[in-house]
Amino acid sequence: MASGPCEVCEEPAAGFLDLGPQRLEYRRSGPRPGHSPTIVLLHEGLGSADGWWPFADALAEASGCPVLAYSRAGYGRSSPVALPRPLDYLEREAAEVLPRVLDAAGLRRTVLVGHSDGATIAALAAASGDPRVSGAALIAPHVVVEPATIEGVRRARAAFEAGGLRRRLAAQHADVDGAFRGWSDAWLDPERCRWDVRAALRRLSVPLLLIQGERDRYGTTVQIDAVARACPHAEVHLLPALGHAPQDQDPARVLALVSGFLLGNGLASSAPMPASRRPDGAAA
Repeated sequence: MASGPCEVCEEPAAGFLDLGPQRLEYRRSGPRPGHSPTIVLLHEGLGSADGWWPFADALAEASGCPVLAYSRAGYGRSSPVALPRPLDYLEREAAEVLPRVLDAAGLRRTVLVGHSDGATIAALAAASGDPRVSGAALIAPHVVVEPATIEGVRRARAAFEAGGLRRRLAAQHADVDGAFRGWSDAWLDPERCRWDVRAALRRLSVPLLLIQGERDRYGTTVQIDAVARACPHAEVHLLPALGHAPQDQDPARVLALVSGFLLGNGLASSAPMPASRRPDGAAA
């Protein structure tokens, strides 16, 4: 089921992907899928498809690629998910759910762009050998548990219980309490300290971009250093003065890095999107 015409991609701008018992909401931007890979945006642990805008529109324009964002089960307006989440929920998303999303969306070639939890999913999916994944850009990925991550989740839980964070998240999620608890409880589980996916990254051979804010409150350079050691070919950018969501804090800079990565690796066209296919119809 989809709703509303999309002036840019000539397909429904938003709707739902049916994955058997799950219905996952999606949003699209950019041209119709064709020769260029579709950029699939994977949101953070408290995010949704809606949380990628307006960055998603700008990325579609800069790269000339189609863009698809979807909300994982338990987030946004997607189907609910049973709680508590299993401690390997990120691995399951990469191995079981994302391939079905690509099937349902009819995507044959993709570049994964993930943030935080979504970056972990992107890394694991790119390492799986799925031939549809041509590259990945990871923004603030998590690959091992460190004290900064747990402390960041504890601060978020306090802000949620105080009410301010809950009110902000309610605009994105049909079940805001379920979305928050599914994330926070999984990270604060005492067994979480053993979680470590670094070994899986050694199989990652596609072009890879790593971005992290120097002031990230949910992780230190331990995270991107671990990925870079496993993947020596990765392009790495540590951004000073930025925090956990650099694509929101300095979207122009992150856009330039991601679009430059795509162009430099032959994953996008160097030609800008024609004005007639942009959301506002404006010329370059």
